[in-house]
Formats: sequence, structure tokens, C-alpha cells
Amino acid sequence: MSTTRHFLTDLDFTQEEQGKVLDLALAMKADKYGYQPYAGPQTVAVFFDKTSTRTRVSFHAGIAELGGSPLIINSAESQLGHKESIADSAHVLERMVSTIVWRTYAQKGLEEMAENSSVPVINALSDDYHPCQLIADLLTVREHKGELAGLKMAYLGDAANNMANSYLLAGVTAGMHVAIAGPEGYLPDAAIIAAAQERAAATGGSVTITTDAAAALADADVVATDTWVSMGQEEEKEARLKLFTDYSVTSAAMKLAKDDAIVLHCLPAYRGYEIEAAVIDGPQSVVFDEAENRVHAQKAIMTWLMVASGLADDDRVVL
Repeated sequence: MSTTRHFLTDLDFTQEEQGKVLDLALAMKADKYGYQPYAGPQTVAVFFDKTSTRTRVSFHAGIAELGGSPLIINSAESQLGHKESIADSAHVLERMVSTIVWRTYAQKGLEEMAENSSVPVINALSDDYHPCQLIADLLTVREHKGELAGLKMAYLGDAANNMANSYLLAGVTAGMHVAIAGPEGYLPDAAIIAAAQERAAATGGSVTITTDAAAALADADVVATDTWVSMGQEEEKEARLKLFTDYSVTSAAMKLAKDDAIVLHCLPAYRGYEIEAAVIDGPQSVVFDEAENRVHAQKAIMTWLMVASGLADDDRVVL
């Protein structure tokens, strides 16, 4: 009997598995309707505790393209986690849907859902990680740069947030050299760094954590950033804008990276703050390829988990 596979953090895929998911995403991008793990149509429940554009649209479109029926549920419309326990919700859902996708706050909620679910549970964003975004990002890098292993990826800005954590963990899983730069007090947690170092030791990647933006950018093949003011941080906006000024991805900053470096931003972007308009709208930017790739990446994640969990069968999906 297969063990149900979930995707809750970037470390849930080994380097080999991550590569196979990326291969599958490329195949799916070339054959939009060719994979039908949710034929029936089977239902995929997609819960949103946080607002969304790209995640909502990409999951809805991807599930439909996989032959399924997306059931999009806003937190105010369900009893999940407040009128009904997460465990009870999981036991109900596993009898009705084929996959559970949840964009939420606390990582522990996702972990509890997965512990009580016989169908795959996917983290569509939590306060700690954004692993689906990183599969899309790595897919984009691979399309533009080829093999991932050995590339240097620099992330600048709020280095204590979920995007920094996921860039670090997913990047070293791919065998990349990941440099994370932010001000003191806004760097990754020690446990995240330790986990990244352990994974890097197995993949040939490396970890650099610094307050020096120039050091992170030096010879980078990929430069990434994220908004400085995430949901729930609006009251800190003015202080954050001053704090992160030296970590803005500007034209001058990009001169420190390789001449052919590409720029990633998961969007929404605030031009003139974390990234200069000339950069995000310039020739090195691949942010709209990156946004489109959310669909292909998530289709691959869902399909791979379904096959790995013994819930779908497709000889083209390599485990």
C-alpha cells in the first residue's frame, strides 16, 4: 500500500524528486491537456485563508486542465479550523476530494491536516514557506539557464520571511549556491539555516547568509526579491521601507551580478521599493514567465503526488 505524499515544505522533495517534478512540469507545459490524473472529474479542495490572485487562478486553471473540478473555498465560507477541528475536517475531506490545497497562516495547521489525510495536502503558502512558488521559480530558471546545479542565486530584502526560507531550502535542494542578504534581525531562523546546510551538504549546493547585499549579488546567475511589506505588516510599512533600502534590486545592484543574470519576483511587486521599474520591466526580468509557470509547476506537483500516493496511474510520471 502506498504512503500518501504531501508537499508542505521545500524539503519534502529530495533533489532527485524535485528534478523529476520539474521534468514533468516541462512536459505538461508542452502538452497542456495531455495529463488527466483527476479525470472523472475528481474534486480538488482549495482553501484560502489569505487573499490571492496568482495562486487562486493558477490552481483553478491547473486542476481543470488535469481533468478535475476545482472547489475554491474562502475561509469565511468554511468551518475549517474554527468551528471544526483540522483533524475532523481532514477526515471529512479525504472521503470527498482527491487533493487538499491550503493557503494559510500557521504551518502547524498544514501539518495537522496532512497527518490526518489519506489524500495529498499541498501548501499553497504559509507564514513559513511558499514551496509551490519555488517549483515555478526553479522551472523558470531551468528554462532560461539550463541545469540548476552549480548556479548562484541571490535573494535580497526581508530575509526572515517565507520566500527567503523557500529560496534557501529549494535552491540548495537543486544543488544551487544560495546567498541570502538582509539587515540584522531580518535573516533566516537558525533552524532553517541548519536544515539548508544539511541539504546542501548532500546536493553540492551551498548557503551564504549575509547583511552585505553586494556580497550576495557578486557573480549571481539569478537575483530574486519579494515585497518588503507582506500581508499583516502594513502598520510597519514606513519603518520597513527605510530598513530595506540598501537591499533594493536596482540597475546599479544588477551590475554586481553576472551580465546575463535573470531577475525573479513572485509578485505583486512595488516598483521603486524592493525593485526598480527599469529592472522588473527590463530585459533581465523573467517575472511573467515565472508567474505563468505557477500553473505548470502546480500541475506537476499535484500529478506527481497523486501517482506517488497510488491514487493515480500514469507510466509517464517518473517517481
